[in-house]
Amino acid sequence: MQTFAALLLAYIISIFFRSFLSVLATRIMADMNIGATELAVMSSAWFIVFALMQFPVGWALDFYGPRRTVLPLMVVGAIGVCLFPFAPNATVGAVAMGLIGVGCSPMYMGALYVFARNYPPHRFGFLASLLIGFGSIGNLIGTTPLVISAERFGWRGTMMMLAGLYAVAFVLAVVFLRDPPRVARREEGGFLAGLGRIVRTRVFWLFVPIVFFSYAIMVALRGLWVAPYLEQVIGLGPWEQGQVALVMSLSMAASAFFIGWVESRFGFAKTATLLGNVAMASILLALAISGVQSALVATLAFVAIGLCGFSYTILMAHIRPFFPDDLVGRGITLMNFIFIAGAAAVQTGSGWLIDRAKGQGLDAAGAFAQMHGALALALIASTLVYAFSPSQPRAERS
Repeated sequence: MQTFAALLLAYIISIFFRSFLSVLATRIMADMNIGATELAVMSSAWFIVFALMQFPVGWALDFYGPRRTVLPLMVVGAIGVCLFPFAPNATVGAVAMGLIGVGCSPMYMGALYVFARNYPPHRFGFLASLLIGFGSIGNLIGTTPLVISAERFGWRGTMMMLAGLYAVAFVLAVVFLRDPPRVARREEGGFLAGLGRIVRTRVFWLFVPIVFFSYAIMVALRGLWVAPYLEQVIGLGPWEQGQVALVMSLSMAASAFFIGWVESRFGFAKTATLLGNVAMASILLALAISGVQSALVATLAFVAIGLCGFSYTILMAHIRPFFPDDLVGRGITLMNFIFIAGAAAVQTGSGWLIDRAKGQGLDAAGAFAQMHGALALALIASTLVYAFSPSQPRAERS
């Protein structure tokens, strides 16, 4: 429980920063006079920096432990949190989001490292799901409460208040975060030492496509496009957009708890991931083909995506047993890099797809339909590759 006390609030804030721009998109775009591509780049800056930071974070976790990894990086993130409310344009906003990405980069990985080192593998998925389930409070804060606060204090005033909450999270990490016992290492090496042992395995490459696309697609929908879609295609106002985002976030949190419990109790990580991603791809295809313009149907679709598309934790639990103890930090952060790099790529690419479709004369419904169809095809292809992955390491199967 000490790890939860140390990093839960920090992780909640990290989750908030993955998704808050969707709800504030209309206000920020009008304030900064930017379009969908600039908004997507601003959001992607967080994901790009966060992803790149996974390499030094993984190395630091293995060699220095979570305390000396997390605390200095949170200080860097504090600079971005304080800068973002004063950003006059998308360039400064992107710089601030990048700095915030540095601060957020070790929060979840630090907790996973402690779980992986202090608990048996069959408990890892359940503990990770608990953290990500409670961490989904960040998604909830970034829905209706964010709309209410932005209407009352403005989006800049709201982000200033979040800076105070970030300071509280830092104090909790200072007080409660502790390092697990050190482990004997096969080799010391440098910054990227040990990654070669991971990437040379066949199983790693069977995970890469699904890790790259599955989480990225859901976070792009929830974190960037749900509100613009509901406004431009369905015609809903900010309050209704926040309500739909809230219900979707609740479904994501429920999914994290449920899937973690199933994996811990029954060990069906691969089956759950396959079923969830096939279901999400089917929903995206339905949105693309039908051109949904009904508020009820769109809400149900986004809720269903939240329920079946949250494969982040279950995939991490699936691949964790394939990493030896001396490579746990680099292994899980390498996978997290792929998760987040996929999110950055999908967010930027989806923004480009929407602007390109509108530039070709399509209306908002047609542009979003093209985007949903492209995401569905990417998810189907990556799920087919993942289907060939082993359910567990060979020694455990025997």
